[in-house]
Amino acid sequence: MVRHLFDFDAPDRFVADAVGEPGSRTFYLQARQGRALVTLGLEKAHLAALAGRLAALLDEIEIGAGAVNPPGESSERDDGSLDSPVVEAFRVGAIALSWEAETGHFVIEAQPVGEDDDLTGPDLLRVRIGSARARDFVRRAAGLVATGRPSCPFCGQPLDANGHFCPRTNLN
Repeated sequence: MVRHLFDFDAPDRFVADAVGEPGSRTFYLQARQGRALVTLGLEKAHLAALAGRLAALLDEIEIGAGAVNPPGESSERDDGSLDSPVVEAFRVGAIALSWEAETGHFVIEAQPVGEDDDLTGPDLLRVRIGSARARDFVRRAAGLVATGRPSCPFCGQPLDANGHFCPRTNLN
C-alpha cells in the first residue's frame, strides 16, 4: 500500500466541523493550502482532546512570549462550513501535537486507525499553524463540541430524545 503524506506548512485554512444532527454527527478535520484539500474523519473525543491540549499549550507558550503569528497567516475568525468536496481521506486513530520553538509554529499530526505497513508507514496529515490560527481552531472546536447533546446529571453520558439507560439509577 502506498503511503500518503499530506503536509501543510502554511495552510490557508485548518478547521474542524461536523455534519449531521447532535447524536449522529460526523466530525471532520480539514486542511487547505492553495488547491490542495484534505479532509479527515475523527471522533468527537479526539477533537475535544486536541482542542483542550492545544489551548493549554498555547497558554504555556504565550506566557513565555514564544508564540507568534507567522507572516501571511490570517488572524480572522473562520466560521465557514467545510470546503467541498467533503471526501474523507482516512479516519483518525492517533493525533500528535508539538511546538517548534525555532519557527513559532504548532505542529499537528494525524494518523489513521490501525494502519501500519512496515515498508512505508501509515498515512499522515501534518499541519503547521501559528498562534492566531491555533486560537481560532480551539475556539471553533470547543464551540462545536459544546453544541452536542446534553449530559445526564447522574452519569455524564449523552442524553438523547429516545431516553437514556443510566447505570447510576438503573432507570430508562
